[in-house]
Formats: sequence, C-alpha cells, structure tokens
Amino acid sequence: MMATLNVFLLGAIAMTSLVASAFFFRFWRDTHDRLFFLFGLAFLVDALDRLGIALSDRPNEGHPLLNVVRFVSFALIIVAIIDKNRGKRA
Repeated sequence: MMATLNVFLLGAIAMTSLVASAFFFRFWRDTHDRLFFLFGLAFLVDALDRLGIALSDRPNEGHPLLNVVRFVSFALIIVAIIDKNRGKRA
C-alpha cells in the first residue's frame, strides 16, 4: 500500500514539474529570456528524475546518483538567477 502511494506521489510531482516546465518554456518562447529557459530546463530535469524513480523496479529516492541529478536541477536554477542579476555589460 505504501509503495503504491509513493509511486502515485512521484508521478504527481513529475506531472507538476512537467507543467511548470511547459509554462517556463512558453514564457521563454515569448520573451527569449534565458531565465525562463533555464528554469524550464531545471523543471524538466526534475520531472525526468521523478519519472525515472517512479518507473524503476525499486523506487528509492536516497540513491546517490539521484542526488547528482537533483544537484544539476538546482544548479540550473542558481545559474539562471545569477545570470539574470548580473545584468547587461556596456
């Protein structure tokens, strides 16, 4: 019962990450702002990570490789924020 609930919740998180990614890619398409592109990419990586966990034989979120994937996702968000706040150089 508990494993089924975990897989359901992982699927729900993956779906919401995909929706957020689609919104950010749409905003990027309209504005061509790198912030939106990098946020969309970060949420896409997160969605694929959660989907991979849910579809694996033994879903385990504590695996070290998954932490690397999440680090990449969070690093993309940090890079996007730093890039946006750096501003234009003359």
